[in-house]
Amino acid sequence: MTAEVSEIDVHDGRILAELQKDARISMAELGRRVHLSQPAVTERVRKLELNGVIKGYRAVVDYQRLGYGIQAMVRIGRAEYSRVLKLVEQTPEVVNAWNLTGEDSWMLQIAVIDVAHLDGVLSKFCVLAETSTSIVLNAPRENASVLPARRENIRPAVRKAHSK
Repeated sequence: MTAEVSEIDVHDGRILAELQKDARISMAELGRRVHLSQPAVTERVRKLELNGVIKGYRAVVDYQRLGYGIQAMVRIGRAEYSRVLKLVEQTPEVVNAWNLTGEDSWMLQIAVIDVAHLDGVLSKFCVLAETSTSIVLNAPRENASVLPARRENIRPAVRKAHSK
């Protein structure tokens, strides 16, 4: 069972924003930041977890500091879903994988040590389909907070474009 956006109120939105900034925050501190008591905020977080809005908590790591000098985005052309999925699951260098519509069927984010390592990983996927690779130079925005989808959260310029 998933929570509908209409069931997520302003307090839940603020809770989600705070947890996305720092998932290790104490319930007491979270309550202070969103102006709710600790028991109230604890209950709201529990409901967000039970409804699948909060899918989990994790540590965000620095790939460079772990020895992975290159991050890359790999687009994979049309290929048999099950074969690509199996290879994705068998390839620890794949950090994220998305099955897509459009010209490409997959987008992978990979982390590798160096160019030789990159070549080895890409060689596995090139057997399945045509690939196109872009090396990440920098990431000025990662893991941005996402608020519940509501018209009031859309920037005015975007709202005008949608209303035409």
